[in-house]
Amino acid sequence: MNDLLNPRSVRSGMPRRLKLAAASLLLGSLGACVVGPDFVRPEVKAPDSWATHQHAETASHPVDHSIEPQWWTLFGDSQLTELEQRAVASNLDIRIAATRLQESRWQRRIIGSAELPSIGANANYQRSGASNNGLMSLLGVTPGASASEMANGTGYGNNGIQGADASAPFNLYQYGFDASWELDLWGRTRRSVEAANALTESAAEIRHGVILAVLTETAADYVQLRATQATLATVKETLELARHSLDLTHKRQAEGVATRLEVSEAAAQVDAIDARLPPLEAQESQLINALSLLVATQPGTLASELQTAKPVPPVPAEVPIGLPSELARRRPDIRQAEAQLHAATANIGVAKADFYPNVTLSGSFGMQSLSFATLGTWASRQFAIGPTLSLPMFEGGRLTGVLRLRETRQQEAALQYQKTVLNAWHEIDDAMIAYDAQQRRRTSMGRALAHNQAAYDAAVSRYKAGATTFLDVLVVQQALLDTQTEWVRSNAEVSFTVIRLFKALGGGWDQVAALPSHTTAGS
Repeated sequence: MNDLLNPRSVRSGMPRRLKLAAASLLLGSLGACVVGPDFVRPEVKAPDSWATHQHAETASHPVDHSIEPQWWTLFGDSQLTELEQRAVASNLDIRIAATRLQESRWQRRIIGSAELPSIGANANYQRSGASNNGLMSLLGVTPGASASEMANGTGYGNNGIQGADASAPFNLYQYGFDASWELDLWGRTRRSVEAANALTESAAEIRHGVILAVLTETAADYVQLRATQATLATVKETLELARHSLDLTHKRQAEGVATRLEVSEAAAQVDAIDARLPPLEAQESQLINALSLLVATQPGTLASELQTAKPVPPVPAEVPIGLPSELARRRPDIRQAEAQLHAATANIGVAKADFYPNVTLSGSFGMQSLSFATLGTWASRQFAIGPTLSLPMFEGGRLTGVLRLRETRQQEAALQYQKTVLNAWHEIDDAMIAYDAQQRRRTSMGRALAHNQAAYDAAVSRYKAGATTFLDVLVVQQALLDTQTEWVRSNAEVSFTVIRLFKALGGGWDQVAALPSHTTAGS
């Protein structure tokens, strides 16, 4: 007993106690278990081959070669390639998604901090004085010795504490360290970290999906711009032909061959065709603005670069679409749904761990003295160490409700994963069908265009020869313009379907996501 009161004995015993405490923590951590189900990656039953729906007469067809990561280069348009590079480097949606990914990573770090002890330091100084008529009077304290005399033991009366002056002010100095550590005996913290990791993966896949969306939207807007410019050129050419027909009708009227009705019909045709130009010109400007927004610039910034018309980017003869078994590892939405399922599964373990006892080990060590001069001496030491055990006894069904909620959310996440995979197959199949159908439609429209052109040339020749009325020329001219417009639209739709096919296949984000311009914001 005397050895325990010996300062030297206490001093030598402190490290031993700390070692025992550390050993207890280590053994507790090593022996801890993890409750709740472990996540198992769902299997995706992929078909052996794609249902391509291709006919023999189509010029372009899919092949099961590896997907070109930068699939937009297959169109062979250098301006499109440059726009894609600028979009992935500057697009604000991509940068926002990268910022949200960074937020998720910091959230993961916050949750992961619970795996480590919490250590803090404190220091304070107080000058205090108690009331003679306050709580101290209950102990029979009467005015007399000062607080410093009471501290050194000379101010006590015969009854032990009489004679002290409770109102005398005194100084109190103290500083020290405190630590606490919640032992993760049942894996609650580890399951929380597991769920946070999965949510970080989900945020990463959201970013990948945004990258893919920006890539496809840039390509689609560019194709639409070139199609609009091609339609504008067609309408302007037809307008010149209509004006030429109007001049011809005026001459024939002056010669007494054509009637005033034919002149009015020719003039109406000119105005009707001219009325098609303003909407197309507005659409051209709006598409340039849309592309400017995608590359994060002011409206009209790209006008000087894009107002010069170019052909609609043609599709390649072969479109590499990869293998069906690669789809689940490539589409960001499937990967995101898997990460959400993983997080939901881990959260079940968090809810189950709440049913078990919670053990927190805490300790503190510091110095306290009424005199600053003795604050650093060993006699001023004070410490406390010990575990705290808490066990839920009655929560009114809250813990059970939370567990059932987490289990239901996991079921929902599993169903959402199945739906996402099934939706992916449907999108690809629909894109394949449209890819073939639009090519066949373009072929038919090309033949119709050739027939309408021949009919128009014949009608004009017959009108000049006086063998037919001008009404026949107007009918054929209108049909020719409609066919030309539809052919341009059909040609653009072929390119659109290839863009949609690559989006459905989930290609293009992986190499872009690794570019330095993105890792800076998202790492």
